[in-house]
Amino acid sequence: MGDVLVSTYTIPTDEIFQSNPQQKPFESSGLTQTSRETGMNETTTTPHMAGPLTLQALGWDEACDAAFARYSGPYSAGRVSSRHRTVFDVLLAGGSVRTGISGALRRLGRAPAVGDFVVIPDRPDDGTRMIVDILPRRTTFSRGAPGEGGDEQVIAANIDTVFIVTAAGADFNLRRLERYLAVVYVSGARPVIVINKADLAEDPGDLVMRASAVAGNVPVVAVSALREGGLSGLDEFLQPGRTIALIGSSGVGKSTIINALMAGAVQETGHVREWDGKGRHTTSVRQLCVLPGGAMLIDNPGLREIRLGTAGSGIREAFPDVLELARGCRYPDCRHESEPGCAVREAVCEGLLPEERLMSYLRLAQEVVFQTEKAKIGLKRLEKKRRKVISKAAREFRDDKRR
Repeated sequence: MGDVLVSTYTIPTDEIFQSNPQQKPFESSGLTQTSRETGMNETTTTPHMAGPLTLQALGWDEACDAAFARYSGPYSAGRVSSRHRTVFDVLLAGGSVRTGISGALRRLGRAPAVGDFVVIPDRPDDGTRMIVDILPRRTTFSRGAPGEGGDEQVIAANIDTVFIVTAAGADFNLRRLERYLAVVYVSGARPVIVINKADLAEDPGDLVMRASAVAGNVPVVAVSALREGGLSGLDEFLQPGRTIALIGSSGVGKSTIINALMAGAVQETGHVREWDGKGRHTTSVRQLCVLPGGAMLIDNPGLREIRLGTAGSGIREAFPDVLELARGCRYPDCRHESEPGCAVREAVCEGLLPEERLMSYLRLAQEVVFQTEKAKIGLKRLEKKRRKVISKAAREFRDDKRR
């Protein structure tokens, strides 16, 4: 079978298919605390950390320092590690806490995402803690939210890299990879394509080459997480203090990858259906785990669909070959459909650009236009609702003065 290509370098086939018998079991650090309930401020167990927990180890940087500087007095900063409906687990220096958000944030419709840095008052006298502010995000990974409003759903914040996880078999789909790439590019994070279950493929190298054909300069890494093969190809992205989010369909092995990198079962995994290769959701909440080496991984539930939202700039970065060809079109506003002098169509006819890739580009571009228009309508409705609230408050104020 030969060597399996991984982006611009190779890893031997036997490294992919052999487990690592020398890998040591993960030993949890002394930061693990006994859970104790204190109302909405339950101190939670933190079994996924190794070494002393500091804000810097969690990715805190100078921009966070500057944003937090206006808080003088008894305030602490932390990072959201998971969300459970209305409460959040927050990692603090020395431990973690489970808490809710303030009424002010709730009224403003602001809720933290996993990966957010947040501000929590220190009030040991009354024993209550709540999130009162969310510091500015360095990067935001989001997708178009379901529904008619055209809103964006934030999946994770302050991430450096996104592992787009697919798997050998029924899940491997180039058109889906193009869609994921567009969404990741607009987030500001670096995409990496991870092809899991490489041991099930007849020719893993062929999968890597096919993914690389649509990925451009994006690294493509083939692994077998269950057998702990090929994971060394991910090492360059797992640097201390860096945050990596994993996205992909259910059953591709995102949680299995995390368990292999943690050298212990920290995430529940499940089986996939044999007839279509699909899995059920075993990850029900987004969860940030700290690797023994200091990198942070955010596991996400499998995405049944990934809407582009307003990811126009992501489309441009995901399809640089199409845009380069479009520079040769006769008309600057060419839609690459039936216009005369279309250089993109000519490239398809000459076999220089796969027609499937052009069709994918056109579909995604049309979706972005539709979602953008929908978002504008949603903003208009929101502004109209806001004006009604202000008018009502003003009337009530005038009525109170007359009394």
